[in-house]
Amino acid sequence: MRTRLVTVLLALITAILVIPGPAATADEQGGESLHGRILNPQDRDQGVEGILLTVFEGEDEIAAAETGPDGNWEAELPGPGEYRVVVDQESIPSEFALRETSLVVEGEATAEVEAGDQRPLIIALDVAGAADEDSPSPSGEGAEGSDGGDAPADDDSVETGADSGGSFGDRFAQLTASGLLYGLVIAVSAIGLSLIFGTTKMINFAHGDMVTFGAMIALLFSTGAAGMGNSLLAIFLGLAGAVLLGGFFEDRLPRTTLVVAQWSAILLGIVLATVLGVMGDSVGWQVPLWGAAVIAVLMGGVLGAGMERYIWRPLRHRNVALIQMFIVSIGLALVVRHVVLVLFGAGRERYAGYQIQDPVDLGPIALPPRDLVVMGVAVVVLVGVACLLQFTRIGKAMRAVSDNRDLAESSGIDVDRVTLYVWGLGGGLAALGGVLYGLNQIVEYEMGFRLLLLMFAAVILGGLGTAYGAMVGGLAVGLVAMLSTLWFPTQMMQAWALALMILMLLVRPQGLLGRRERVG
Repeated sequence: MRTRLVTVLLALITAILVIPGPAATADEQGGESLHGRILNPQDRDQGVEGILLTVFEGEDEIAAAETGPDGNWEAELPGPGEYRVVVDQESIPSEFALRETSLVVEGEATAEVEAGDQRPLIIALDVAGAADEDSPSPSGEGAEGSDGGDAPADDDSVETGADSGGSFGDRFAQLTASGLLYGLVIAVSAIGLSLIFGTTKMINFAHGDMVTFGAMIALLFSTGAAGMGNSLLAIFLGLAGAVLLGGFFEDRLPRTTLVVAQWSAILLGIVLATVLGVMGDSVGWQVPLWGAAVIAVLMGGVLGAGMERYIWRPLRHRNVALIQMFIVSIGLALVVRHVVLVLFGAGRERYAGYQIQDPVDLGPIALPPRDLVVMGVAVVVLVGVACLLQFTRIGKAMRAVSDNRDLAESSGIDVDRVTLYVWGLGGGLAALGGVLYGLNQIVEYEMGFRLLLLMFAAVILGGLGTAYGAMVGGLAVGLVAMLSTLWFPTQMMQAWALALMILMLLVRPQGLLGRRERVG
């Protein structure tokens, strides 16, 4: 077990050295800026156009911006520093009024911008004449503004949700709730990573980018699927057909016939994608976010199963060493990440209608409705996965292969088919984790990579190869990361979570729920 853990950590270090980090992202995106979206309070899916904002550094005006048709605005900054944003209230349509909050007072807001920071700033409107007593507090939406939001210069682009001005008990309760939310998202995303390691003994470094893939696909289909969306859907339908043909007819059809049928399905998907791409916006459609999330989960499952069927299974059958497969997975992660970058761009987005929400007060805890939905969905999914593994035939087969692959194969279990199911399940859960993470944070092409280290920490902390360990480890990592901000800067929250992983390796190398194994 110790040898296996050393191998995992060495591979993790290799990935950190090879894969470009947040500093590279900041350089690619061109320095510091302030941005946001001003929404119609009567229809949160619509923006308000024509609102003027001016950015000052001290008394000097250094930038100006105007909201576009979708309500988005952005102001490029000359560098890091403290800036004052003034909203021209005369430019606000007469039927609306600026919402006063603890962050926006008399039409002005102050923002501290660090190096490389593309800082979101929440500015909200109310219907003219509406009362202000229900305006959101910093423990809700404003936290992302005070924390640096999606700053690529730090990997800590996570809303802590704590008001530094409250009592210690209130802050502890708020951060515990935020930690549970963060931990549940990590747990959902990390289950597949743990199951894949259990069945194949391979670390999938592309898992973080599968999380990003799910978030991006949900964003695409929830905002309109014309053109590129239809083409992607057609390609994945062809890939799904090929995977299903291989999974169900591999032992029933001659090899040549099966290969021809699989390639025919893939080529049919490509031809259909080409036709739909040429038709462009003439075939446009849109689904609610929950429908887009379902599509993202299905496409994530197809992506995972396709990787297993056409990359990892052939490599295993050729007896490729694990360390070589680690390197292949790093390369695959880079490929997936940059394909996502090319297709979706380097911009940062939020799911429409979920940017500004009045928090729900639960005693000392205040959470926006979207966070409560995220927690509820995550709990249901975790319980569902546990029931699948514990009570279903395929779940028992997955646990058997994870415990001892050779013994499971000698017992008559089709380990290749079980491994295919595991990759499909892992890809679907990773995509769902990306949607849940995107609801709470900013959707951008490196979001999954930033979550990858914490997923590794959760898997190792809970016990390599055990789904239940990933669940427990994810919750522990989320709680430690958030609660550490009670005493330490938010920039160190992930460091404390990783320190907890190192401590666990020193005290109990097999993890919380892992089994001690004899080596040698």
